[in-house]
Amino acid sequence: MPATAKAPTRTKKKKTQSNSAPTRAAKKQAITPEDLLLFKLVADPQISPDGSNIVFVRQHVGDKNEYVRNLWLVDTDHGEPHQFTSGGRDTHPRWSPNGLRLAFIGARKKHKPQLFTMNTTGGEATALTKFPEGSISTFKWSPDGKSIAVSFRPQDPDWTKDAEKNRTENGLTEPPRVLDDWWYRLDGDGYFNTQRYQLYVVDAQTGAHRLLYAKDTLGGFSFDWSPDSKQLVIATNRDKKAMIRSWKDELLRCDARTGKLTPIPGLPRGAKSAPKWSPDGKSIAFAGREHDDSIYSVENLELYICDPIKGKPRSLTSNTDYCLLAAPMTDTAEVSFEPKMQWTPDSNNIHFRLGWHGECHVAQVSAKGGPVKILTPAGAVWDMTNTSANGKRIALVHSDFTHLPNVYVAAVSNTAIKPRLRTDFNRDLLTNRSIATVKEHWITAADGHKVQTWIVLPPAHTNGVKKKYPGILEVHGGPHAQYGVGFFHEFQVLAAQGYVVVFSNPRGSKGYGRDHCAAIRGAWGTADWTDVQAAAKFMSERPNVDSKRTAIMGGSYGGYMTNWAIGHTDQFKAAITDRCVSNLHSMFGSSDYTSAPDDYFPGNSWDKPEMLWEQSPLKYFGKATTPTLIIHSEGDLRCNIEQSEQVFTALKLRNVPTRFVRYPRTTSHGMSRGGPPDMRLHRLHQIIGWYEKYLR
Repeated sequence: MPATAKAPTRTKKKKTQSNSAPTRAAKKQAITPEDLLLFKLVADPQISPDGSNIVFVRQHVGDKNEYVRNLWLVDTDHGEPHQFTSGGRDTHPRWSPNGLRLAFIGARKKHKPQLFTMNTTGGEATALTKFPEGSISTFKWSPDGKSIAVSFRPQDPDWTKDAEKNRTENGLTEPPRVLDDWWYRLDGDGYFNTQRYQLYVVDAQTGAHRLLYAKDTLGGFSFDWSPDSKQLVIATNRDKKAMIRSWKDELLRCDARTGKLTPIPGLPRGAKSAPKWSPDGKSIAFAGREHDDSIYSVENLELYICDPIKGKPRSLTSNTDYCLLAAPMTDTAEVSFEPKMQWTPDSNNIHFRLGWHGECHVAQVSAKGGPVKILTPAGAVWDMTNTSANGKRIALVHSDFTHLPNVYVAAVSNTAIKPRLRTDFNRDLLTNRSIATVKEHWITAADGHKVQTWIVLPPAHTNGVKKKYPGILEVHGGPHAQYGVGFFHEFQVLAAQGYVVVFSNPRGSKGYGRDHCAAIRGAWGTADWTDVQAAAKFMSERPNVDSKRTAIMGGSYGGYMTNWAIGHTDQFKAAITDRCVSNLHSMFGSSDYTSAPDDYFPGNSWDKPEMLWEQSPLKYFGKATTPTLIIHSEGDLRCNIEQSEQVFTALKLRNVPTRFVRYPRTTSHGMSRGGPPDMRLHRLHQIIGWYEKYLR
């Protein structure tokens, strides 16, 4: 990052002299689990074509244990944000090209979302479409404003609300799922059986829709309009085994009227997504890689451009070690790993989202090639969305260690982006909370590898005081993801409870180049364990950490590494394994995503299971003695709950103090970030209680 770049600063109010100032400071409250009920979170800001307004989604917890999501509007130059819709389940706002209308996904009827539109001057939102029961993934206006392309998936007829009502009235049981393809479920999305997202074109005036494209095997296509609104480019996979052949992805030009498909020739063999047509119509940008890896890859996803007719692809980031999938994770924002990019109006440059060293930035590269420029200030997560029609303003979401996500507007130049704060819904709340400070370190693992690591000290800690606190090491999921510099509620809660929290990005993490990520491909529990041990050693050696009272915890792959740790060391006094992986042999066919034999992991589950078992934490539980809290959701389709059931059984048989907290089938793998508020509170209090018992 540029050494001279500075994080955005908030204008400070002048302090007035008062004898009561120390008393006011003392009244600051500690962060608690219940604060998540007070958070007002923002997402998906979209700047109007003329750059004068930003519409965004604001979320808060309602009175009935539900997330309320409405659209809000804020002037880019002055004034306070104000509520624009009141549906309670309104998302994905998008301006019409002329800026006179807003379209969004509204779920006034929970299981029957539709596209709604309303005039930007105000008034009532009206349903534009009349899709049957199902799900809308995304949509895009055509540049001429006459049509909207929509990705829609109908509900399986046997599983509609009407079908459910009929069964209830007639005393019938749930129907069986008759499946011929392994793609029938997705964590957080549920079971969709044989149904797939398909591409429809909607008349922007009448709402009439017609099917345009339905040949994507998994329904996970992405698309964009041509500047003349006559064609769409679709990144798609039509292979019968698309699940394990993402390298069969292709870009198709699709006639918007007839649906005629024309493949773009000469593109590299490998994954492709997020196509963007240049404003002059001469180029298409897309995210891709030249590799036969499955969707789950350690290889860098690069930024390509190609000719819409001739192909002739060129990677614009091949001379860097950046990956377009490296998005930092927190528990106060929805994590999207979908690449984000946008052309400048003159078609000369492309802006794209870049995750690097725990930060997230808007980067720019010339369509002719050349160096990548990082435009946003250092020390924060800057998540980009769109720019105004003239390209001079951009909408952003900002967060850092001490600030929840806020909407910013920024002036754009070829050298820098200068953001200005436009929402601050949580200012009063956070002003009255003691926020823990987070400090960055680069530590050296036993083999000399450098690992970025952060330490969170309890807010009550005073510099110079030699008080020692219990330490908790957090390990992120993925593993091909990264912790970042955004606001992490869980870390703040633990620090407020009097724990030192350490977190890092060991080998396997994205955001540090291809080799750092690929070091554990098919080899979990090797270089990653070396780095986790280095982080544990760093934590234990801190002058304010009681080395005899340390713990380890993590979710998903972080749960894997927690399981691995308790089978390889007794240094931790407590552990928490959350939505974990414990047995790669049984995991082979129980997850929503299927891996091909000898692809990411060597071997298979039927006649070559040796390497899968070798890397399974369960194999080493004969040495486990650490008191362990197990957390899992029965509705987890990514890491099936049987993974935790094996942990629970093995530890109980070995007389290891163990508790198993099972959350209901209505929760999923991402429960800690987006699950029902009451369940998230319960989880945090279970964590606090476990550490209170074993670390105090």
